[in-house]
Amino acid sequence: MISTAVRKKLSRVKKYNVLFLMMVPGLLYLIINNYLPMFGVVIAFKDFNYSSGIWGSEWIGFENFEYLFKTSDAFVITRNTILYNVAFIILNLIIAVGVAILLNEVRQRLLSRFYQSVILLPYLISMVIVGYLVFAFLSMETGLVNNSLLPLLGLEEISWYSEARYWPYILTIVQVWKSAGYLCVIYLAAIIGIDPEYYEAATIDGASNWQKIRRITIPLIIPVITVMTLLQIGRIFYSDFGLFYQVPLNSGALQSTTNVIDTYVYRALMTLGDIGMSSAAGLYQAFVGFVLVLLSNYMVRRRNRDNALF
Repeated sequence: MISTAVRKKLSRVKKYNVLFLMMVPGLLYLIINNYLPMFGVVIAFKDFNYSSGIWGSEWIGFENFEYLFKTSDAFVITRNTILYNVAFIILNLIIAVGVAILLNEVRQRLLSRFYQSVILLPYLISMVIVGYLVFAFLSMETGLVNNSLLPLLGLEEISWYSEARYWPYILTIVQVWKSAGYLCVIYLAAIIGIDPEYYEAATIDGASNWQKIRRITIPLIIPVITVMTLLQIGRIFYSDFGLFYQVPLNSGALQSTTNVIDTYVYRALMTLGDIGMSSAAGLYQAFVGFVLVLLSNYMVRRRNRDNALF
């Protein structure tokens, strides 16, 4: 006989069978795209040979990982990857939240939609196109900056693609310009979802706009800010390959400030054709990101359980 508990579960499945059926395409995509490729992590521990295949290749343990840590560039690429991502997380958070709050103050619906579209547009542009847009500004011969702005200010021309010291600022500006709009839309959606009664009560009590923002808006979108920040922390050892490879146009003179783990692995793969080392780098990035998400979530959970990701 079927027990009462099993019968209840079967009736629940039958009741929501349409919803479970709707889940099937998403689950299949998740399994095929995200979980099946995870078996390929064994390549990171093998001397991969195309003729032998994944399982036939020789096991070499952690030798592929040693390549990343023993190379003379290990410190530089790790430093660049972490510092850039920390700067991106902080600046994107401040700018996206600030712009979202300003957009929320725009009362004309059509104008608000126009501003949102303009702010989101850079996020939809390919990084290859962004690289050529930057080149149009910074080109030594035809660039807008060298041919118009610097002479106007009485300054000498700068060879941007051979001066590494300027690129931490250039890459940061480009990344924030491209990504802040996407985060801004997410935060704006969270702000719009706040009950208007909070603001009405604050207005009756004589609160200023700044007090409403500080006491109502920001505290109520903290959970969304926390989730988005935790997700970005999880990818702190990853870099936008297009940003660090396409925008500097793969200039060797700039690699001291533009070389990150992703670009280093790509160049090594193109030069040596070592898939095992490339897989080791990907596994290393994923593992460190996973640990950082767990630690960050644990600290958030200890401070405020409701704001934690899980």
